[in-house]
Amino acid sequence: MFVNKKRWLIGGLLLVMALAVAACAPTDTGRYGTNSLGLARNAHGYADIDVHELAALLEDDDLFLVNVHIPYEGELAQTDAFIPYNEIADHLDALPARDEPIVLYCRSGAMSTSAARVLADQGYTEVIELNGGFIAWRAAGYELLHTP
Repeated sequence: MFVNKKRWLIGGLLLVMALAVAACAPTDTGRYGTNSLGLARNAHGYADIDVHELAALLEDDDLFLVNVHIPYEGELAQTDAFIPYNEIADHLDALPARDEPIVLYCRSGAMSTSAARVLADQGYTEVIELNGGFIAWRAAGYELLHTP
């Protein structure tokens, strides 16, 4: 009887250890593929990045930056276009090719998330959305311009 309890305890301990190891393993960030910059796409087909990742990308890569926030409340210095998030599908002609990197941002991230989903649904494969928007950008110490 004691041997059966010992086996049960050892089996249970091994199961707990296996679950702990699995929980600590890195997640499969490439599950939905990566874009040309090596950024993992989410289930909606676009990549999410934080402000520090964007700052690094802006130093090295040629990105097309789009402010989709309405009403206007500020902009990042290298912004290429201003297109309201809810009109993005009507202004595809103002964007680069579907396979060129496009970064969308707004004040907090909600409007740019909506616009990113639209572009991904339209077949854009290099869409990048800035998490936290320019609130996070400014909070991290980066410059936010205010142009009338």
